[in-house]
Amino acid sequence: RFHHTSTSHLCSCSKTISDEKYQDPFQLGRKDLKNLYEDIKKELLVSAAELKEMCDYYFDGKGKAFRPMIVVLMARACNIHHNNSKEVQASQRSVAIIAEMIHTASLVHDDVIDDANSRRGKRTLNQIWGERKAVLAGDFILSAASVALARIGNTTIISVLTQVIEDLVRGEFLQLGSKENENERFAHYLEKTFKKTASLIANSCKAVSILGCPDPKVHEIAYQYGKNVGIAFQLIDDVLDFTSCADHLGKPTAADLKLGLATGPVLFACRQFPEMNAMIMRRFSKPGDVERARKYVLQSDGVQQTTYLAQRYCHAATREIRKLRPSPEREALVHLTEMVLMRDK
Repeated sequence: RFHHTSTSHLCSCSKTISDEKYQDPFQLGRKDLKNLYEDIKKELLVSAAELKEMCDYYFDGKGKAFRPMIVVLMARACNIHHNNSKEVQASQRSVAIIAEMIHTASLVHDDVIDDANSRRGKRTLNQIWGERKAVLAGDFILSAASVALARIGNTTIISVLTQVIEDLVRGEFLQLGSKENENERFAHYLEKTFKKTASLIANSCKAVSILGCPDPKVHEIAYQYGKNVGIAFQLIDDVLDFTSCADHLGKPTAADLKLGLATGPVLFACRQFPEMNAMIMRRFSKPGDVERARKYVLQSDGVQQTTYLAQRYCHAATREIRKLRPSPEREALVHLTEMVLMRDK
């Protein structure tokens, strides 16, 4: 069992960072991410006006570029660790671009599978252009990412990043299934979370570390950091589905329950309210199930337990990244774990 903790204690790790060392990840990564979305649009050069409009709709430059930012910061941290090089290689920046393209393609496909009507505060592609065209747009973005990946010309990097695409598909299949046994159910949930969210961050971090440093130990540090941050990010996302308002989140709340999904807060709540088991097994399909399950979650310590679990993953990420030589980028990656825990949308 994970013990209850109050969210006020979430940032205990921040005491280890002195004010002069404090680095804003977004500020530090900004230089390397300049023109990111313009460069993505160059990869998506298309003659079909409608397809171009669909691609431009998501790559509008208004996203936080969370994944590319982690990738360029990791690239710099690994380069400095290896030979004190302070520049991001062109191939490493390409990995950041490819990561954002794969991520966006997966969102487009997810929205079709979930029949979602809003994303990032605006209507989804499938709502505007229809499911068939949305699927094809997702496929097109993925194919353009594959072309960009091949251009890097490194078979190891191709192998590492194509693993992400396989994991995304396997993760979606895991999400479509469910487990009867409580312990199996939690393991199933964490495996799905890794494959659908964390694999992209973990393998992108690993890819830039391979390009910047020959040491396999550094590759493992980069991978483990990305994996732990990625799982924590999704755990907090699952918490926000219960605690944030729809306007703030940019998508409907209790969306996971409506899709029949039992996320961390639900699985923890189930330990206090065993009557939720039947609802989980029927995927909240009976009238009133979604409302009752939401009420049980908010009455339980499911939200706090899931937040605490995210905190543990963030602490693991911090332990890993501190194995690299000190650098502003390393400290920014440490600070990023705190930002993941404290985000509210």
